[in-house]
Amino acid sequence: MTFFPILARGGKMWRKIQCCLTFALLLMVALADHDEGHDHGEHSADHHHHLHHGKDEPHPSHNGEDDSCHKLSPHNADFAFTLYNKLSSHADAKGKNIFFSPLSISMALSMLALGAKGETHSEIFSTLGYGSLTEDQVNEAYEHLLHMLDHSQEAMLLETGGGLAVREGFKPVDKFLKDLQHFYRTEAFSVDFSKPEVAVEEINKFIAKKTKDTITDMVKSLDQDTIMVLINYIYFRGKWEKPFEVEHTHKADFHVDENTKVTVDMMKRTGRYDFYQDWDNFTSVIMVPYKGNTSMMIVLPDEGKLDEVEKHLSKEDLKYWHDKLFRSSVDLHMPKFSISASFSLGDTLKELGIVQAFSDNADFSGMSEETKLKASKVLHQAVLKVDEKGTEAAAATTIEIMPMSLPDTMNLNRPFLVFIVEDSTKSILFMGKITNPTEQ
Repeated sequence: MTFFPILARGGKMWRKIQCCLTFALLLMVALADHDEGHDHGEHSADHHHHLHHGKDEPHPSHNGEDDSCHKLSPHNADFAFTLYNKLSSHADAKGKNIFFSPLSISMALSMLALGAKGETHSEIFSTLGYGSLTEDQVNEAYEHLLHMLDHSQEAMLLETGGGLAVREGFKPVDKFLKDLQHFYRTEAFSVDFSKPEVAVEEINKFIAKKTKDTITDMVKSLDQDTIMVLINYIYFRGKWEKPFEVEHTHKADFHVDENTKVTVDMMKRTGRYDFYQDWDNFTSVIMVPYKGNTSMMIVLPDEGKLDEVEKHLSKEDLKYWHDKLFRSSVDLHMPKFSISASFSLGDTLKELGIVQAFSDNADFSGMSEETKLKASKVLHQAVLKVDEKGTEAAAATTIEIMPMSLPDTMNLNRPFLVFIVEDSTKSILFMGKITNPTEQ
């Protein structure tokens, strides 16, 4: 989930959940007096024409361009790996799990860019890799992407969208509100930020609704000077296409590093998977599909080669491995785990080139023509839960016809990399490194 309070101090806004989801905070600060006497409840009903389709109908194209959302995927992938390299190189990241949603962060920053002008806007677009794209192209691509990602089926739930909590009496630019609604499915609602407890309750109600009551008290506190809270969420819940049998789960050692090992519940399944052993680059790669259009790609570096693999990790590697995958019989050993990771991204984004947005020279006149705003803090939090069935019990058992040859073995008993990818849009929804599955 992506979340932007405009002036708010973020505490630990985390509640353990039974799914994959993201949470990011972008805080903005008002530098001048607020405007009075305007209620924005009316805007939530006033929106542009949207693409709609029935539950069982194919996703429509936007203006006839079936691949409009694919314009973003290479840029978003580059940003994902650039951000990963920054996060993994921090001194305090050593030995820690890393898990985040690059798509959520890219989308959140694109929403922020709707209200940015001049150099502030240019820095955001340049850092995201959108320098060759117009604002219209980016926004229309996200509009199409959101429709393509809208999967709500019995086997899989993947939803995206946004919300904007506006201080009562504050007047954002009308175009900013309408563009958020139209391109990013953002619902606007008024909040009395002068009463922080009331504001917290209202925003938590919105988040609870969008996460199916899974997260009910994400926001703990807000500063009474908050102007707006901008929320973007990606919510994913899925079942393995080929579930693991619970009776095969056993206790096993997981080697965090050469001196540390922990005991995990190790799942085991022998089956047919897309698999590749990249001897030249010291990795084994397997694709573990969820039902629907989403898969988990797992990259297991050889012992002692994790740092080397991480150092050169790029979208080209993922494409190379994906193209080399072939269906094979595999003994897959995979730990059960539920992890969360959180980051304060302000300094990292400054290092990557988004500087003006955090300064007193920030130009967010696309949000407010009268009140000077700046970004103050960006927090991101994500969680991943892995068990035998996915995230819900699965009634069916898959039986496969296996070849007589001995299967390959992929034993995830040491740190490995994960990528949760939506196949139809080629979007990396989540990515990270599982260093210690027993750390929450």
